[in-house]
Amino acid sequence: MRDRFAPRPGELRLSAKAQADATLSFVGTIRSDWRLDDCPKNLRRARERSGGNARLEILPPYRPALSGLAPGDGLVLLYWMSHAPRDLLRQHPRHRDAPAGTFALRSPARPNPIALAAVRCVALDIAAGVVGVDAIDAVDGTPLLDIKPWLPTVDIPPEAARD
Repeated sequence: MRDRFAPRPGELRLSAKAQADATLSFVGTIRSDWRLDDCPKNLRRARERSGGNARLEILPPYRPALSGLAPGDGLVLLYWMSHAPRDLLRQHPRHRDAPAGTFALRSPARPNPIALAAVRCVALDIAAGVVGVDAIDAVDGTPLLDIKPWLPTVDIPPEAARD
């Protein structure tokens, strides 16, 4: 079996010397039905597959930050794709004819594997620190960095077409 992170023709990797780590605080964990071998590539596909039984488990110190959220709210999640390689500068995804720079792709493989998802809150238990969301494209156990409200007055709707 081919190493799923082995370079494809046209790909370029970052030198190990150029990589440095930052310090982040994870606020919780994403829970889903997905494993590395069956995780959908994006939220559209996750929703097509019934969402993945998605929920966020927020650590006790951060639970007060959930106040003000409610089921039905749009949320923007930032999470750490902990299994993704961090050294790809140019990638050649299977769905593209030619390689492209990492910053032009939504791939989890990036210098800082931070993913973003616009989701809908479907359930909320602040005391238990559990936020149910409509879908997620993250492997079970993925570290959660942040939750932000999706604001229609300032955020581009997920349905908006790219110019």
